[in-house]
Amino acid sequence: MLIFSLLLVAALVFGDQMIKAYVVKNFAECRGAIRSYFTFKIGDFKIFSLTHIRNSGAGWSILEGKTVFLTAFTAVVIVAIAAYIFVRRKKIGSLELLALLFIIAGGAGNLIDRVRMLIEGTDSFSGVIDYIKLDFMSFPVFNFADCCVTLGAVLFCLAVVIDEVKNSKEKRKTTPPPVSENEQV
Repeated sequence: MLIFSLLLVAALVFGDQMIKAYVVKNFAECRGAIRSYFTFKIGDFKIFSLTHIRNSGAGWSILEGKTVFLTAFTAVVIVAIAAYIFVRRKKIGSLELLALLFIIAGGAGNLIDRVRMLIEGTDSFSGVIDYIKLDFMSFPVFNFADCCVTLGAVLFCLAVVIDEVKNSKEKRKTTPPPVSENEQV
């Protein structure tokens, strides 16, 4: 299980970094207005476009410019999740583990960008590389790492709900039904 976990995280982080490298090499960074370099559409309905922006904050540019805080926070969350997995390794369900691995991978992908930004300075590297722009709705531009974190969060919620339903059913099986007043002697 450990080998699978490490390989999955490594593959997701590698994929994230390769996509970001492709975007940086092939698309000029958009400063100001967002340009679309490629648009995926079905018929005339635009689904998403590829672009190239930098985000020095978190989602929706919250905490913009707080790179040191976001770097430290992300690193702490990754370590905390890894510790949680280690402590619960014999009891953790497959879906919960998969969810947490996606969150770690997504966090690590964006953490690499933030660390690079701190090392290289804001002149040469100005933030997390975002490149997916939804065309059918107004939504911030995001990246594959963000998709991993979001998918992981959804799967984690699903795992919690499934676990609660399962525990509730088991509890009903082991708890005797209440005695009605007519049955009491």
